[in-house]
Amino acid sequence: MLGVATLLVAGFGAREVPASAPLAPAPSHRLLPSGPPRPQVVAVHDTLRILLPIAQTRVTAIGYHGAGTGTLPLDPVGKQANAGILERLFQRLSGRSGSDVSYYLVGGGAGPETSGLDVGAPLGTDVYAPVDGTVITVSDNVVNGTRYGVRIDLQPSGSPGVVVSISNLRPDPALTVGSTVSAATMKIGRVIDLSSVERAALARYTQDKGHHVHIAVRPAASLAR
Repeated sequence: MLGVATLLVAGFGAREVPASAPLAPAPSHRLLPSGPPRPQVVAVHDTLRILLPIAQTRVTAIGYHGAGTGTLPLDPVGKQANAGILERLFQRLSGRSGSDVSYYLVGGGAGPETSGLDVGAPLGTDVYAPVDGTVITVSDNVVNGTRYGVRIDLQPSGSPGVVVSISNLRPDPALTVGSTVSAATMKIGRVIDLSSVERAALARYTQDKGHHVHIAVRPAASLAR
């Protein structure tokens, strides 16, 4: 049965920090087709790899924050763009500073500070599956009685103990419960505008209102409650 999820403010109340340039400037929301992203891992949880769901040329910024109680921590791939001196030194010594992926810790939210992954992109940008798997739920996101896109829950192949949730998007018409998806290959929706109901902390690192697609990983058992 389809569930109903209520949107929360993403990364609200984060401490202001100096920002470096975002990955790419935010172009007009009237986009030419960009095709799927180049397969690129942006986060991991145990053996589960989360691939970039947005074409690299469309990404405006990548941020992490708490995604709520019950969500699982993600291990970001790349370098933290707003890291302190000690963290930057660790990144350099560990070799992580050589990655071409930059991300921000934007703070805010409950749960582990890296449990919510926000990938910024202009409105209307195509969103692709971040993992191989099967669609198990497509549920409305409702705020003050109004529907704002959906949350898509995927059962990732090879990781039966967790569920990957993607939200802040309008679903692709061809997507249904039971659909099989391929990471970075199958389009699952498009980025929508939530700026009227959500203050996105990611906005301080982009040239728009921080429009983004949101990804979180949860224990599979929590979805059945």
